[in-house]
Order: sequence, then C-alpha cells, then structure tokens
Amino acid sequence: MLKRLFLVSRITLISFLLIFFQAPASAKVEYMSIGTGGISGVYYPTGGAICYLVNKIKDVDNIRCEIKSTPGTIYNLRALKDKTIDVVVAQSDWQHHFYQGTSLFKEQGEFKKLRSLFSVHSEPFTVLARKDAHINSFEDIKGKRVNIGAPNSGQRATMEMLLELYGWGDADFSEITYLTPSEQAQALCDKKIDVIVYVVGHPNSSIKEASSACQTTLVNVTGPEISKLIKTHRYYEAADIPGGMYRGSPNKTETFGVGATVVTTSDLPEHIAYEIVKAVFENHELFIQLHPSFKHLSKQAMVTQYLSAPLHPGALRYYKEVGLIQDDGDKVSAIVDPL
Repeated sequence: MLKRLFLVSRITLISFLLIFFQAPASAKVEYMSIGTGGISGVYYPTGGAICYLVNKIKDVDNIRCEIKSTPGTIYNLRALKDKTIDVVVAQSDWQHHFYQGTSLFKEQGEFKKLRSLFSVHSEPFTVLARKDAHINSFEDIKGKRVNIGAPNSGQRATMEMLLELYGWGDADFSEITYLTPSEQAQALCDKKIDVIVYVVGHPNSSIKEASSACQTTLVNVTGPEISKLIKTHRYYEAADIPGGMYRGSPNKTETFGVGATVVTTSDLPEHIAYEIVKAVFENHELFIQLHPSFKHLSKQAMVTQYLSAPLHPGALRYYKEVGLIQDDGDKVSAIVDPL
C-alpha cells in the first residue's frame, strides 16, 4: 500500500473550526452551503477558503458557511438546480453548458437562473502517465488503461468531450476506469492503470502523490484538434503546467484548460451574495495565500475571467461600489452577459 501524501493546509482545519462557531443566542443565523469536490482536489480547499473568510467576519448578517465535499462539477450544478446546495465551485466549460442547456444538459434545457459570483484559479487538463507505459503524447493513450474520472465530475465530462472530439470509444482502450481523484494515484502506481486524466489547479495533491510514489511523467495535450477546440470555444484556453512542479516532469507541459468558477442561482438572497463576495475581496491578500493555486489571482481577473452566467445582483452591487465594474454600459455588459 502506498502511503497517502495528503497536503493538509491550514485552510481546511481553520474552516472546520469556524463552521462550528455559534452566533449569540439572540441572533438569527443564516446558513449557506458550498459544494466543492473531493478532498484531494483544489475545489475543496477553495470552498474552505471562502467559508473561512465568510465565517471570519461572522458578525456581518450572522451568515455561516458550510463546506460540502461532492463528486465535482456536474453534481454541483445539478445540486444547485435541485436547491440542495446554495453555492458551488464548477468548471467554466460546464458552467457555460449548464446555463445554455447544451452538451450534457441539452435534454434538461437551459438554466437561466444560474448566476456568477467570481472566478478563481485556472485548471489545466492534466494527463499523468507512468513512465513504463511509454506515453509521450495525448494520442498515445489510445490502447492503454485510462482512468477518465468518477461519474458527475467535470474531469469525466471533459474527457468524454475529448473522446468524442477524437472519435474514440471504449473499444479504443484496453480498459477505462472511473476512479475518484483520491483513488487514482495509488491505482496508477500499483500498475492497475497506465494513465490518469484530471482537470485541476496546480499544485495538486493527487498528482503529487503519484509522482512522488512511482516514476511518472506529465504529457503534453496539443495538436490540431486542441488548437481548434481553443479557437472555437471561448471557455477553453491554452494552458501549461510549470516544469519542476512534480517529480519526473522537469519541463513545462503544454495543454489546454478551463477556469474554476464560483456560481449560485438567482434564488440566493442578494445580501448573502454580497457578503460572500465582500468577505473574499476585502481579504484578497489573505485569500490568495490560502492555496498555492490562488497565488497569481487578481481582483479584476476574478470579476472578468471564465464567467458565462450573469453576475448575481449582490455580487454586482459590491463590484460597482468598489469600482471593479463601472456603470458605463459596455464594461458592465461585457461581464454580465453570457458568453
């Protein structure tokens, strides 16, 4: 058995402590939940960072933020619609499709109640292979044993999109597995699979665990199909993973990616959306220290990047108050209107 290499940050511990702080008996407490992802990904500490800051200023409107670990993006978006979670972290590509009622959500139709709060870190499409599997390009995964991700995860949905793009089916692989991020590293190093794919911010604990425990390498995801994908869909972008971040991958890895976004619905009360955004943006310097993936986040980018759904009125009110959005027509419409 491999030794688990969990990267437990102070954000997770502090968040859990703050979640259970009690307000004065005379105060009315309003609870809100944030749907995240598995604990080995970046969505979970992202939700933890937000809850930490919301609960840190707990005297404001007596709002309490609770973190929920989930299977990931697809589950989160559907939970929003079902009103079982109040706020979620989601990939920008599936946020777009959920709002527009396209791709996986074509049958259920558009969901125009979706609202954006802000975006967070970039998420490169990441392919990690065991070195003895001799995978040097994305095309080389054909015929291998590939983990494409658990059901209801953005990881799985994005990989299925790529399978369709390349015209590949189950028969093109010796085996396809559906492991969660917390399971895939050990399966890779135990030689139960040859390669894992993951849409995630970096550094990531699952990729770190695998690359530390066995001989692995990150694989470039480039070529005409990927270039066309980026060119024709605004929610995809060219991305890279810095060299030297993981053992066995000393050079920069070129790929494509999406962005992590924090979204809700128009049902979330305006004052709660306002206070969530205020807590994060007024403590921006602290926020970007709470996870390495946040290191280069700017306030302006968080307001303008990756957002396909209109801004929630509470978020928009805060951004106007602090001058991140101007009331001069074009700039507001460019942010508020969907892609």
